[in-house]
Amino acid sequence: MGYAQLVIGPAGSGKSTYCSSLYEHCETIGRTMNVVNLDPAAEIFNYPVAMDIRELVSLEDVMEELKLGPNGALMYCMEYLEDSLHDWVDEELENYRDDDYLIFDCPGQIELFTHVPVLKNFVEHLKQKNFNVCVVYLLDSQFITDVTKFISGCMSSLAAMIQLELPHVNILSKMDLLQDKSNIDDYLNPEPRTLLAELNKRMGPQFAKLNKALIEMVGEYGMVNFIPLNLRKDRSIQYVLSQIDVCIQFGEDADVKIKDEDEDEDEDFGDDGPDS
Repeated sequence: MGYAQLVIGPAGSGKSTYCSSLYEHCETIGRTMNVVNLDPAAEIFNYPVAMDIRELVSLEDVMEELKLGPNGALMYCMEYLEDSLHDWVDEELENYRDDDYLIFDCPGQIELFTHVPVLKNFVEHLKQKNFNVCVVYLLDSQFITDVTKFISGCMSSLAAMIQLELPHVNILSKMDLLQDKSNIDDYLNPEPRTLLAELNKRMGPQFAKLNKALIEMVGEYGMVNFIPLNLRKDRSIQYVLSQIDVCIQFGEDADVKIKDEDEDEDEDFGDDGPDS
């Protein structure tokens, strides 16, 4: 059984920084992780790239050869990746053992995880290859300073949940840059009445019914909540990682194996254990 995180979120939410910080943290604690670049426009990395989509297709080449703009070229690259699932992707995955842990650093174009099937088909392929996959959705913590931005971020998270149909962990990133944390609890577990009051203050009265419907969608079903992440604190990184591990059941197979081995030892040595 392999394990994978699909790291998504709006452009500028800190996805690549998250991947590099998580890699460094795991290297420090002696845990192996492999970071995969799925952004054909990426150029600079602060982590060793285990797999790189640019070896298959790059944004610059597509823009030059097909005369496409950046967004059109990126969509072409990702669709090309989708067409290469049984070729390039499978060949790259053969380099990893069944129990390896992969982190996929994705582009920030929102349509990739809200309404086109590229990433959905990609993760379905990973699941067929016996990977447990979890979505990690990053939202810049600065969004909580503007309730309209925060609601938009929640809506895109919900859209990703519906589109990808995977275990989902929402993270408020860049917490070290957030000046005012006094009302943070209202956003980690969105409090409908507080958010609705703020939204009604920002919007005209003609939007009251729409505001109420949006807040109810976010709050009443409890589908969207966030974990704060401060990359300057190892404890914060470890907590986020532990929550993701639970989602993808990382380590449960190892626990079973250890238990089985202990039971075998008890059978070999009797109830009193081995002689001292």
